[in-house]
Amino acid sequence: MNNKKLISLFVISFILPLALAMVVLKLEWLPGQMVNNGKFLTPEVKLSEWSDIDPKPWSIALLAGENCTAICLAHRAHVENLYVALGKNKNKVGLVLLGEKSPAVEGFKNYPVASDDLQPEVLYLIDHMGLVVFYYPLVSDLHTNQLTAKGLIKDLKKLLNYSRSS
Repeated sequence: MNNKKLISLFVISFILPLALAMVVLKLEWLPGQMVNNGKFLTPEVKLSEWSDIDPKPWSIALLAGENCTAICLAHRAHVENLYVALGKNKNKVGLVLLGEKSPAVEGFKNYPVASDDLQPEVLYLIDHMGLVVFYYPLVSDLHTNQLTAKGLIKDLKKLLNYSRSS
């Protein structure tokens, strides 16, 4: 092989992938589907003094009021079932009840929060620094909540796999 063929082959091997990447970007052939099941919380909410409750790397939180109705109790039981479904990842995930006057419940840590950005009947996924990453709305329909729970578990397992701190 002569030098001109070698040099041209070398140059083409760098230019061709670059040109293909530019074509893919210009024609928008990239998949537009998101892979997470939860929704990002906007505006960003960071819980101050989160480290006071000694959180685990990730926390599943539920906003609880002073008086817990039947729906609230059902959601709390749903969160406990989620925790059991995590299996071997349970030691990396904590359960937290958010609220000014949330009742003390076994298995849950309490964190007093007074934020207008957080809504009741919503599950929140919070990292160990206190950043609320995803939220998952809950409804009164059991089947819809089961689908939401599956999505939360799927997201949480991805986060645990890629998390450097766990």
